[in-house]
Amino acid sequence: MSSSVLDYILLTKPRIVLLVMITAVAGLVVEGSLLRDPARFALVLFAITLTAGSANAFNQYFDRDLDAAMARTRKRRPLPLHRVSERGALTFAIGVGAASVVLLWWVGNPLSAWLALGTIVFYGFFYTLWLKPRTVHNIVIGGAAGAMGPVIAWAAASGGIALAPVLLFLVIFLWTPPHFWALALCLQEDYRLVRIPMLPIVKGEAETYRQIELYTIALVVLTLAMPLMHAGGAIFAAVAAACGGVFIWKAVRARRAATVPSAWNVFAYSIVYLFVLFLGVIADAIWRIPLHI
Repeated sequence: MSSSVLDYILLTKPRIVLLVMITAVAGLVVEGSLLRDPARFALVLFAITLTAGSANAFNQYFDRDLDAAMARTRKRRPLPLHRVSERGALTFAIGVGAASVVLLWWVGNPLSAWLALGTIVFYGFFYTLWLKPRTVHNIVIGGAAGAMGPVIAWAAASGGIALAPVLLFLVIFLWTPPHFWALALCLQEDYRLVRIPMLPIVKGEAETYRQIELYTIALVVLTLAMPLMHAGGAIFAAVAAACGGVFIWKAVRARRAATVPSAWNVFAYSIVYLFVLFLGVIADAIWRIPLHI
């Protein structure tokens, strides 16, 4: 078996890692202290990238049989394609994870290292092996792991936790269910085939669309409330209002249409939404830097 560097990179789910990186950058920029130390900023960001990559690699290792059965993944992921060996994938996941924890301990502090280790264990093991195949709430609870980027970043920079990273965590936490439930609506046969209890299969499509709408509204309300809690300024408020309005509109339209294209539309827009929203967080924090000096 010949494995390329690209195959191992694919084990980390690069698109998900990119979103984690953006949220971590937001946490570092809002916290602010490492803006005067770009080398440490970059090392912390790299360590968080490794953390996300390790968690995703463990997920692919443990889900390799499911991925081989699902149409969406069997022709896209390196383990079902036999481009990476099982031992190679597990060794990679362990090595990258260990490197992330050691690096955060070195350039950050013990708190950030423990948070990174907890994230890897929670997602790679608890979510993948226990939550995902057992409960319809798998995505809701498991979303906590994907929301840890800003929290780890803040902890690495400051040595503690504050309201701002907790609010950024909650933004990602509330974003995760409508994002993945929209995908689940489009891939019901795949999930039914491997007996994963996703919401559309357990509760039906109508309830899934309703939950997508409710979570989207809750998410947008949170983002609009953040400036009132001194966790964002005018730029963030404008981005949150504009992007959030579109997100709610798409969720409502999807519920009314109840079609696969409408669900795909919500899924695709949710990615754009999170990316742009956190760019708004970063831009807003940079714009307000002179006020803190």
